Amino acid sequence: MTPDAALRALASERRRQILEWLKQPRKHFPPQVYGDLVKDGVCGVLIAEKLSVSQPTASEHLKILSQAGLIRGKKIKQWIFYKRDEAGIRQFKRLIMTKI
Repeated sequence: MTPDAALRALASERRRQILEWLKQPRKHFPPQVYGDLVKDGVCGVLIAEKLSVSQPTASEHLKILSQAGLIRGKKIKQWIFYKRDEAGIRQFKRLIMTKI
């Protein structure tokens, strides 16, 4: 992870919203057929629906967050489930604190 990639990822209000929702997935998303919301993450389809965007648009946001090390994806069947990467988020916070 580079601080620049994480900062670019966090520049989008929608990506910040995704991170916020993923803090408490059971509060923000309905139960899923496959995968546990907390253990496995939230299906990208549900994230797209909640954002009111197309799946390709949501996928781009999720890809940017993933490349920045802020979330992780897990494939179950043909879907990708996303959850926060708490270790990556802590690392980003440490990097930012050392730059200030």
